[in-house]
Amino acid sequence: MLSLPPSADKPLTGDAAAPPPLRKPDRPQGRSWVPIRSLGPRHRERILAHLLALDAHSRYLRFGYPATDQHLSKYVDRLDFERDEVFGIFNRRLNLIAMAHLANPLEPPVAGRPVMAEFGVSVSARARRRGFGRRLFEHAMLHARNRGVGALFIHALSENTAMLTIARNAGAKVQREGSETEAWLELPPDTFASHLDELVGEHAAEFDYRLKARAHRIDNPRQSRTSGDDKTDAPPQGTDSV
Repeated sequence: MLSLPPSADKPLTGDAAAPPPLRKPDRPQGRSWVPIRSLGPRHRERILAHLLALDAHSRYLRFGYPATDQHLSKYVDRLDFERDEVFGIFNRRLNLIAMAHLANPLEPPVAGRPVMAEFGVSVSARARRRGFGRRLFEHAMLHARNRGVGALFIHALSENTAMLTIARNAGAKVQREGSETEAWLELPPDTFASHLDELVGEHAAEFDYRLKARAHRIDNPRQSRTSGDDKTDAPPQGTDSV
């Protein structure tokens, strides 16, 4: 028979009788807005800086092979901003801390089959575990459906659990084949509300970026220099707050 310790049959008094305090959650339950901005040819330098800052393992997960600096440089040079869509999240110092590439098909769609676009994402080491990958995926979903894309496609290494978790949580069908995994997510048709959501988000993100650029020029007048219509380039270090 299991016996209780001698103190177990004594009434609790004082602090011992009080229940332990409830632990507050580490993060608020609500979701804060994250500005996501469309990127273009003038952002190639910043895109390359973001990718070069990734460590070897992060590059391997993103591209599926051990991408060298030269590989990344060629990838950035070959980005087709006319055909594909590239989105980014900037911190307060205008460093690109997360980006997504939505690659549209090279060939015309086959009759009877939905148009499919491929999604890829990368997040700086210091900006991870903040939901930026998920936000970029949701933004890509909205952008794609508003342009007649019927499905998103993800080709990832099976060990890239972060990306595959995002896809599964969005309702994607995931199929694993050894070291590689493919995921497909069917998109609903566009609506007036979906176009309005995207339009409002784009304008808000652009306004947010302009405010950050203006603040950066004021705080760093000697470091600012002209860069396309962005008016400033940020130093490679700084806070990762958005």
